[in-house]
Amino acid sequence: MKHKYFALFALLISIIMVLSACGGSSNNSAASSDSTNKSSAPAADNGQPKDGGSLIIAVSDDPKALNPLYAGDRVTLTINQALYAPLFNIDNGKKTFVLAESETVSPDHKTYTIKLRSGLKWHDGQPITADDLVFSINSILDEKQNNPFRSYYVFNGKPAKVSKVDDLTVNIVLPEVSAAFDGALVQLSPIPEHVFKGEANIEKSAKNNNPVGSGPFKFKEYRPGEYVTLDRFDDYFAGKAHLDSVTYRIAKDPNAANLALQNGEINMRMVDTQDYKKLKDTGKFNLLVYPEGRLQYMVFNLNVPSMQDVKVRQAIAYALDKNEMITASYSSSEFAEPAPSILTPDTLYQTADVEKYDYNLDKAKQLLSEAGVSNLKIRLAYANSNKAQESQALYVQQKLKDAGIEVELLPMDVTAYGNKTLDMNNKDFELNFGGYIMGFEPDAYKSLFLSNEAYNYSHYKDPKFDELWNKAAVEVDETKRADLYKQIQQTVAKQMTVYPIAYTQAVVAIDNSYGGIKEAIPKPVVMLEDLSKIYKK
Repeated sequence: MKHKYFALFALLISIIMVLSACGGSSNNSAASSDSTNKSSAPAADNGQPKDGGSLIIAVSDDPKALNPLYAGDRVTLTINQALYAPLFNIDNGKKTFVLAESETVSPDHKTYTIKLRSGLKWHDGQPITADDLVFSINSILDEKQNNPFRSYYVFNGKPAKVSKVDDLTVNIVLPEVSAAFDGALVQLSPIPEHVFKGEANIEKSAKNNNPVGSGPFKFKEYRPGEYVTLDRFDDYFAGKAHLDSVTYRIAKDPNAANLALQNGEINMRMVDTQDYKKLKDTGKFNLLVYPEGRLQYMVFNLNVPSMQDVKVRQAIAYALDKNEMITASYSSSEFAEPAPSILTPDTLYQTADVEKYDYNLDKAKQLLSEAGVSNLKIRLAYANSNKAQESQALYVQQKLKDAGIEVELLPMDVTAYGNKTLDMNNKDFELNFGGYIMGFEPDAYKSLFLSNEAYNYSHYKDPKFDELWNKAAVEVDETKRADLYKQIQQTVAKQMTVYPIAYTQAVVAIDNSYGGIKEAIPKPVVMLEDLSKIYKK
C-alpha cells in the first residue's frame, strides 16, 4: 500500500482498496486547477498566508490504525500523512528530505546511512532519535509483528540489519545489492520507541488510540464513525502550520458528502468524476485534476474452484471492452485511460507490450467451451459507496451475460468489503474490484502479488513467479531489471489473475476560501502532501 502509498494500497487499499493498497511514494505530475466563479467569488487573497482557522476533509471510512507502519489504505494514509512525518519524499524523481537530513549509500551499494535532523520532537515533547528509527525498522522485520512491509527489507530470505551509529545516525546494511531499497525507505515514517517498546502486537496496540506522531498536526480526538481531529503542532521542525486544526470527517455516503461539501460543512474531498461538472458549475471550488498513478482493476479469486482454470479467466477478459467500461464508469476518457499492465505509467519498466484481450465475444465463448464450462454463475463484489465500481459492476454483469455467464452483484459496505478482501481464505465471491497507487519503484508492487502476502487478493501462488519478483528487486543492471519486470507483467497478463481496467485521474474539490494549494503539493492517495502550507484566505 503507501506504503506510504500502498497500498494499498494497495494497500494500497487494494490497497484502495480496497486496497487501496496502499501505497508507496509517488511520482506525480503537477495538478491542473480549474476554478470557475459563476455564483460566488472566492475570498480575496493577497498572497500572504493567514494563520488560524480549520479545514474539514471528507474521508470514506474509519482509519484502520493510526500508525504509519500499518497504513495501507487511502483513508489511513491520508490521516497519517499529517500526523506522522516521513524520512523523505520523492516527487517527480526528486528527493526532498523531511525527518532525515541526509542519506548516504556506500560504494558497494549495500550500506545506507540515514542521518536525522537535530532538534526533532515527537508530539509529546520527547526527542526523535536514531533509537526510534532502529526500533521502527526492527519492528517491521519482526515476524511476530506481521508487518505488511517486511518483504521490502528481506532479500532472498535474508533480512537487512539496522544499527545505531550515534544519536542521529543509523546504518542499514543489506545482505545483497538492491536497486529497490529507496522505494522502501520513502514509505517509512518512524514510530516512537518510548511509546511502543514491549508491545506484543503494535498494529492492535491500544497506544494507537492516542497516537504520538511527528508531523505538522498532533492527535486531539477520534470518534469512530464520525471524525478524527488533529491540532497544530507548534514545535514542528519545518515551522508551525497556518491552520489551527484539521478534521477528517467520516462520510461513507458520497451523495451526502457532496451535499455537505456544497453546504460548506466539508471543505475538501476527493470526488467521483461523475460529479465533476456539477461541482465545477457551482463556482465554489478549486477542482484539482491530476494523474494519480493509480490502477483500477478487477481481481479473479483463485480460492474459488471455478476461477482456477486460466481459460475461464481469459474468457471473461475477452468478453469485456475496456473503452466501454471506462465511458460507463468515468463519464469521459478525460478522467481515465485503458490499462494494459498491472504497473502504472509512472512506474519504472512499465510496458504495454503484454498479452492483449481486445473485446472478442466469439473467443470468450470458445475458451469457455474448451474449459468445459457452461451456465457459469459467479459473484462480483464491490464497495457500495464507490460510484465507478457500481457502474463497472453493472457493465460486467451485462457483458458477461452475452457470453453465457450469470453474474450476481454483491455491493458491500466499504469496511466489510475491505475486511473480506483481506481474508486469505475468502470464497464469498469470484470477482471483485480494487485500486492501488504504488509509486515509481516497481518492487513496491510485490506485496500485492507474492504468494503469501495479505494483499494478494487473487491468491495466485507460484514459486517461480515469486522468484521473478525477488530477482528483480536486487538486479542492478537496468536492462536485465527491465526484462525481469516485463516478464512479471506478461505473467500476470497471460495468467489473467488481475484484469487491469484503467489508469485514473484524481479529482479533488477544495473550497475556494483556502490558499496554499500549490505549496501543499497535490499528491496521489493523500490529496495534498503537506497540509501545513494550507491557509484560510
